[in-house]
Amino acid sequence: MPDQPITHLRHVDIAVQDYDKQVAFYEQQWGLTKVGSDGDVTYFAAEGSPEQYVVRVRRSQDKRLDLVSFGAADRAAVDGLATRLATDGVKLVSEPDTLQTPGGGYGFRFFDVEGRTIEISTEVAARTHRRIEEREDIPVRLSHVVLNSPEPERMMAFYEKYLDFRLSDTNVHPQLGGIMWFLRCNPQHHSMAIARCPHVSLHHASFEMRGLEEYMRGSGRLMRDGIHKVWGPGRHRAGDNTFTYFHDPNGNTMEYTTELETLDEDTWHPHLYSTEDPETSDVWGTSNPMNDFVSREMFNDPDRGLFIAPPV
Repeated sequence: MPDQPITHLRHVDIAVQDYDKQVAFYEQQWGLTKVGSDGDVTYFAAEGSPEQYVVRVRRSQDKRLDLVSFGAADRAAVDGLATRLATDGVKLVSEPDTLQTPGGGYGFRFFDVEGRTIEISTEVAARTHRRIEEREDIPVRLSHVVLNSPEPERMMAFYEKYLDFRLSDTNVHPQLGGIMWFLRCNPQHHSMAIARCPHVSLHHASFEMRGLEEYMRGSGRLMRDGIHKVWGPGRHRAGDNTFTYFHDPNGNTMEYTTELETLDEDTWHPHLYSTEDPETSDVWGTSNPMNDFVSREMFNDPDRGLFIAPPV
């Protein structure tokens, strides 16, 4: 198995109760492209990304995170990960096989330590994509996903042990200790982060914009449209990326970002950033202040799908 079997984040799949509003939001306001639908499941691509889709939305009575999908280096990496997980008693949802989702490929699914469904895949066909132009304020690609956890240290240990994620930085609260851990699977500062939260849920999914101009135009457009802004615009210290967070129609948090830091993995050493320093949350000081109210808005509803595989 390769030294770094996981290559990147592919897509984030959610189930929602108000399906029609969610589909309209992604297509008409967030700037994604609908690439397939059967009426109860819709796939959305980012115009600048070779991934077949970056978000899947499913109609459901229960709001949940259906799954998070990561790319693997090759079939040996897929098979090696499946064997490693199964040998240690991690529950596999499916064995490595040909995938039936758009783009095909080879992969499997399993439950992580808190019951989320995770997919690992390789050989998925690339989608025809294009260069995003100047001042075009739509997402280029899916940047990263952040997961809420009541036991974040346990979560981090699981992803480090089984999927070989590496710690980039940690945000630390003076009373609570660690509150957010930034994990990478490639030189990008983080493809996933884990946030301390009272329950298991999706914290947010983040979408990369072309640059600062496009990021600000997109943020402003959504604010003018009356989309509920949770926090931003600003720039984080960990990852050095910009941020504006919004609530989608079902109360999930979605982020526009750009300029996420690329690391030299041979020389990088993780930092501890204290939340007592206001620049940890926002280097620029341009966003609304991070406080308990803003933090709670990102707690989301408790996930209703733990240790239950999605039907698709």
